[in-house]
Amino acid sequence: MSAGGAREVVVGIDLGGTKVRAGIAGVDGAVLNELVEPTRRGPELLGQLERLVERLAGSVGGARVVATAIGGAGVPDDQEGTFSLAPNLGELDDVGLVGELEARLGHPVVIENDVNIAALGELTDGVGRGESSFAFVAVGTGIGVGLVLDGRLWSGASGGAGEVGYLPIGTDPLDPRNQRRGALEEKLAGDVLARRYAEAAGATGEITAHDVFERAGAGDPDALAALDEEARWLAHALVALDAVVDPGLFVLGGGIGGRVELLPPLHTWLARLGRPALRVRVSALGSAAPILGAVRLAIDTLVTSTEREAS
Repeated sequence: MSAGGAREVVVGIDLGGTKVRAGIAGVDGAVLNELVEPTRRGPELLGQLERLVERLAGSVGGARVVATAIGGAGVPDDQEGTFSLAPNLGELDDVGLVGELEARLGHPVVIENDVNIAALGELTDGVGRGESSFAFVAVGTGIGVGLVLDGRLWSGASGGAGEVGYLPIGTDPLDPRNQRRGALEEKLAGDVLARRYAEAAGATGEITAHDVFERAGAGDPDALAALDEEARWLAHALVALDAVVDPGLFVLGGGIGGRVELLPPLHTWLARLGRPALRVRVSALGSAAPILGAVRLAIDTLVTSTEREAS
């Protein structure tokens, strides 16, 4: 409890390319409420995040938020307090998220890659619990990997570990058009899956990745072929990751990766690539994984800050 008697809580935010999900939780990690909105871009994002935190605090009786953690679709730049390599967020190089939000909110703010955050959620509350090492692979608006090695989140020397969208496979890596979000991501991203189906089927109107799955479930051969192509290159990515990291388990999540319909063609391609024994599971947490992970990071940040003040 704070000096004024208000309940202390933390906020965890999943900042995606199309949606921002925010959850508020007690310092015990129990999520009390969540909100979802379309993601705003650039400087407008600051006001959106500030209002989300305030609305969440108000929704639980005006509790006092003492820490906020944000998982974003990019590489965290600790020096600048923002995300780099964040094409799906409209680029944030000039937006000092951490400094601006701490000034507005009056409490510590920490950022981390969104897939790393989801991996942390799987480690504490999902299928990764009890696993010493695993790779959380999110496929949706883009593709990314969160690595847990020996029970710890591994972000790499500069925070960019797991940015597999830049693997030079799937599309021509020398084509500048494929270098903004990466050669592999240009093959696996949700909008690419939808476009692949629409072009093959001659479909008109707006088609989403969700529509492709629905039509594949109804037996549409063009939708089934589009998902097979998705599974093919996802299998290539998993085999490449396994060769370098050997995580022991792959946990699939995201709007595309979290669909169990993708597993049969994925296993077929893994077998064709000579790796039928790779352990692959679909996340049971779904969209809750990044919220739970962000909440956990916010709690850890609060504990670290308290310990630092006490020393």
